[in-house]
This record gives sequence, structure tokens and C-alpha cells, in this order.
Amino acid sequence: MERCLLSVDWDYFIDTHNKNLGSRLENNKNIINLWYKRYFQLNESGKNIQNLFQLSPDVNNFWSEIKNHFEFTKDVQVYVSDSHALSYDIAEKNRSNMVYLFDAHSDLGYGGLSSLNFEVNCANWLGKLLKNKVINEADIIYSPYTTEKPEYFKQICRSLNARFIALNDLDKREAISAVHICRSGAWTPPWFDEQFFNFIKDLGILYKIIDCPRRKWDTKHLSFSDRIFYSIA
Repeated sequence: MERCLLSVDWDYFIDTHNKNLGSRLENNKNIINLWYKRYFQLNESGKNIQNLFQLSPDVNNFWSEIKNHFEFTKDVQVYVSDSHALSYDIAEKNRSNMVYLFDAHSDLGYGGLSSLNFEVNCANWLGKLLKNKVINEADIIYSPYTTEKPEYFKQICRSLNARFIALNDLDKREAISAVHICRSGAWTPPWFDEQFFNFIKDLGILYKIIDCPRRKWDTKHLSFSDRIFYSIA
């Protein structure tokens, strides 16, 4: 019986006018401090960082669309984290043999097959699952806001069973036994956190949060000392 993991990255819904505002390094510095640093830097040139990002209206009907193409098993497990690398552990624990990924990034590994020689991280976890034969195949549904192109990953896709598809390409209703929703805070702004947690609740299934603290975004009460602290972050 096929066991499928549905893995959803919050950055699937984020449209940014500045494609350079992101970081592959996942740590507390990058998921909150760096956002304040960028706020101050852009503010000096008269720009409001919040105007550079938009949240897709598709977030409001995503789960209903998903339920048109997938069904959830009675014992489905739902996990929430900041790092997408957790999908590797979830797939292993769930004994998944198939992953459906909704993301602005492929997470197959950047730099060809050699990038899969490194330890599991947020940029290669899907490629590692395939290389290590934890799963048999993976379908990637790109965000409409992605800057990546499937041809960047031809070498990996030729060697491993991964493909890029559109949601409407799914020709049968797959049963999902595990769901992972990740915030990818190094890529997604903290001022969308409330919508992120509402998005999780909208799924309507009990979930477990693993290392995904709510971020505080309050630019109205920043002090001069805050400005100095974040400028050297």
C-alpha cells in the first residue's frame, strides 16, 4: 500500500518583488533578526519592507483544492515546523514511499547530485529521501512565484524518480497518511505569521508543532538600541 507524505512550504504562497530577500541558512538570526535588519536598511531609503511581499489569495482555498485531489487517511498525522528538513524524518517515520511537495523551491539539492553527499538540510531533504531510497518517487508542484526552473534539476531528475507537475496533472485521488507544513522563516516574513497559523487551523486536523515559535513583528516600538542591535545582526 502506498503511503504518501504531503509537504507544504509556506513560501509557496509568498510573492516578493525583491527576489534577493531570502536565506538558505535556518537559525534564529535569520528567521527574525535579519528581517528587522532589512527593515531598517530599506527604511533608510524610504522603502517599507512589508510592501515588497504579498500573500497569495490562494491561501484561502488551498485546502479545499487539495481535498479535490487527495484524501486523508483516518490516522493521518500533521506536523508543523519552521525547517522543511523535518520532512525527511517524517517520511522515514511514516514509512512513506511517495512525497507530494508544494513549494517555491524543489529541495532536491542545489549543485547536482554531489549536493546530496551533505547532511540533510532544508535545501536537499527531498533529494536525500530519493537517493537514500526512503521514498520511491516525488512530485513537485511549484509555486506560481518561484524563480526556479525544472531544467535546473535535470541531472537529479534523470537519476532519481522526481518530476515537476501541475496540480491538475494528478489523475487519481491519493491517500495522504502524513502532512508537514513548514514556515521556512528564513524566506517568509514574520508579519505573515498570524495568517500562517490560521492556515494550519483551516486544515481542520489536529497537528503537532515542532520547533516553530511565533515571531513578534512590531516596528512601531523599536528603540535606538534595537536599531543598533539589528544593524549588526
